Order: sequence, then structure tokens, then C-alpha cells
Amino acid sequence: MSPDLWLRGCEQLALELPEQQFNTWIRPLPPAEVTDAGDAVVVSVRVPNRFKLDWIRSQYATRIEGLLTELAGKAARLELTLAPREALPTRAPLAANQPVRAAALLNGNALAPSTSVRPTSPPGPGNGPAPFQPPSASSHKLNTALTFDTLVAGRANQMARTAALHVAGAPGVMYNPLFIYGGVGLGKTHLIHAVGNALLKDRPDARVLYLHAEQFISDVVKNYQRKTFDELKAKYHSLDLLLIDDVQFFAGKDRTQEEFFNAFEALLAKRAHIIMTSDTYPKGLVDIDARLTSRFEAGLTVAIEPPELEMRVAILIRKALAEGAEMPEDVAFFVAKNVRANVRELEGALRKVLAYSRFSHKDINIGLAREALKDLLSIQNRQVGVENIQKTVADFYKIKVADMYSKKRPASIAKPRQIAMYLAKEMTQKSLPEIGELFGGRDHTTVLHAVRKIGGDRTKDTELNQQLHVLEQTLKG
Repeated sequence: MSPDLWLRGCEQLALELPEQQFNTWIRPLPPAEVTDAGDAVVVSVRVPNRFKLDWIRSQYATRIEGLLTELAGKAARLELTLAPREALPTRAPLAANQPVRAAALLNGNALAPSTSVRPTSPPGPGNGPAPFQPPSASSHKLNTALTFDTLVAGRANQMARTAALHVAGAPGVMYNPLFIYGGVGLGKTHLIHAVGNALLKDRPDARVLYLHAEQFISDVVKNYQRKTFDELKAKYHSLDLLLIDDVQFFAGKDRTQEEFFNAFEALLAKRAHIIMTSDTYPKGLVDIDARLTSRFEAGLTVAIEPPELEMRVAILIRKALAEGAEMPEDVAFFVAKNVRANVRELEGALRKVLAYSRFSHKDINIGLAREALKDLLSIQNRQVGVENIQKTVADFYKIKVADMYSKKRPASIAKPRQIAMYLAKEMTQKSLPEIGELFGGRDHTTVLHAVRKIGGDRTKDTELNQQLHVLEQTLKG
């Protein structure tokens, strides 16, 4: 049996799956071991952790086996096994209830207070064990309203939420670090606050800290000016859980990156957990040291996508109830269909509808919602659509509109496709993931690359700039 069966299967799967899904789950897998068992072919693949194994088995195994069967000409069986784990630093044993609590979390059960053994932190250099100080109520900087219970779950955040629940139930065990990326207003911050709140509910003595990347930068600058880096280390190196938002803000700040790298290494060495968020995946980060991006990728990287229609409806209904109002389902559908970018914009639209209802003393219905959001709807009606951009660019460069969605990559097609992506980002309110979906299910990082490339080339290439100007004027009518 040909040993390249797995490789050929992956190549075929790459044509079928959205690029982001393939790059996240299939591409990183090691070469498979192919064995001919007479009436069947056994394809054995070692997966680095249980989360990935379970996800690949539930989401892709059936399709993979079907592809391998077609290619092999006889039945193929996919066997997924866990790769041997590397030796890990010694840590105090987990509390007996932690694995059980992780399972309870995954089943949607609420956390209940309990006692558990706190992992022992390594002693400070030459100072013996650091004395434990119970954190003050505000020292963790968490928003206690952002919990798993108040997070609306859906397909858009399923993978990230599942991974976060694992971490909350058994921190330091797997998916460390956890790197969550996606556009603004999609719930990344809510999710990491939820992990911190869940852990503190389970272990009130845990040392948890949430901060925005800019706060870490500020701390580095302050301690650099005062020459008090021991204070910086004492603050960050002793944590059990570090939650840090928007690490893309570290770009170009060498000293900050150096100190974060040191804190990162110290926390991983003591099996503390690190969760980070970013607007792009690790390899898409600009002006970040390669040492850091490689560490970011060492755990689990998951994306949060823009919420699908059903999830947007659920968010509106739940948030309306939290405001003491009831939003009829048909109104929620109307608003959700017209506000698609992110959760933050949904909340803004909801506040407008609720305020209009209260001030006018009228019941919430579609007519009232249309009146309350007339400015937003008017702007949307004047906006250029992605489909119109694709058709206009295809006509201009004399290619087929279908080439905008295809996997074809010759320059005669790839360049116009990148131009269309660039114009879609510049001239519509669509998020990068939404644009990627409209270009054949491409990953949002592909769109980001196109936007940056065309934007950069435009400043240097007079002919390209003129072509873009013509296209923009054509689209604006």
C-alpha cells in the first residue's frame, strides 16, 4: 500500500475544507503510518493532545475515512492515538475533584464552591517559599459579570469555549498556553474573564490576574524607569493564571517582549496557565519576536468567528432580558439580520431599540425597531456589497466571478482576488472572517494578507493605484 496515501488524502481534504479549519486541525498532524491489513487499510495518526483528538474524531474522521477509502480502492480505517507526552516539570497533584469538575463544566453544569489543593509555587531565588497573600477582591481585575453562564454559546465560539472550559476545570494540565484570536467585539474578552471567574469560584486562593497588553507595557516602562524589575517579576511570575488581552499591542516593543517572554517561561515552568487573545493568529502577528510567536503556538490556538444568525438572535433575546425587557423573536431576527459584524454592534443596536421603546412608551415590534435603527439601515442600504465588488473587479480584469471563490492561484486570478478583498475591507462594514467566507470560505488571515499587500503596493505602484481609483469610483456610482 502506497505510504503517501495519507498525504494524498490530506491534499484532497485541503480542497474541501475552509482554509482555517484545515490549517488548524489537519495540517499540523505528523505523517501517518499506513498498514495493509488484507481487506482494509489501517491509517494510524498520532495527535498531540486529547482535545484535538476528540475534535478530529467527531468532526472529520468519517470524511477522512471516506476519502482514504476512495484513494486506496478498499476500506480504510483511521486510528487516532495520543502522541507520547514530553516530560513535564513536577507539580503538586491536582485536587481529586478537578478532572470531575472539568467534565461537569463541559456538560454545562455550574461550578459550586469546593476546597482543592493549590499547586505549590517554586521558591523564589534564594528566598525560600514566597509567603501566600490572599488576593484582594479587586486585585485580579476581573469583571465578575462575564461568566460562562452569561456567554451565549454557538458554532462561532464552540471550539474556543470548549477549550476554555477545559482550562477552567483543570488549569495547567493541557492547552497551555491557550491563544484565542478573532475580530473585535466577538467575545474573546468575555471568554477569558469567564475562565478567571470560574477558577476563583472553585479556588478562591488562586492567584489570577487579567490585564490588557497595554497595562503590561505600562508596567514594564514604569519598572524600567525605576530600575525595579524585581517588583515586575514578583507581580507576574507568582501567578496561577494570567489572562492577557490583545497581545498584538506588543508589536515593536522589544523590552516589553523580553519581559513578557521571561514571565511566560517562568509561568509555564511552574505549570501556571496563560490565556491570551489577539486580533490575528500567532504567525500573523507583526513585529513580534519569533521566540514569542513560537511559544504562543506551542499550546492550543483557536478562533472565534462572527456569530451566525441563530446565535445573534439568542444574544439579543438574552441581553434584552438582562435589561429587564422582552424582545419578541421576530424582532430579534429582524435586528440580527441587519447587524452582522459582531456582538458589540448587536448590543448597540439593542440599546437603541430599548431606549426608543421606553422613550416613546411603545411596545417592541419590527416597526419600532426599523424606526429606532433607521440611521443604521440607511447607511447599510447605501453601502457597496461584496458581491458587487467581486463582479466589478472580475469584469475589470476580465476573469470569471467564480474565480473569486475558487482555489485557483495563477497570478492572473490571485491578484484580482486580492484587490477585491482589499476593496471589500475598505468599502464595506464586513469583518475579515465574513469577507473570507464570501471568497470561498477562506481564512480571515488570507484576507488580512491581501489587504496589507494591496494597501502597501498601492503606495508604490502608480498603475495599481490608478486601477484602484477607477474601481472605487465605479463602485461608488
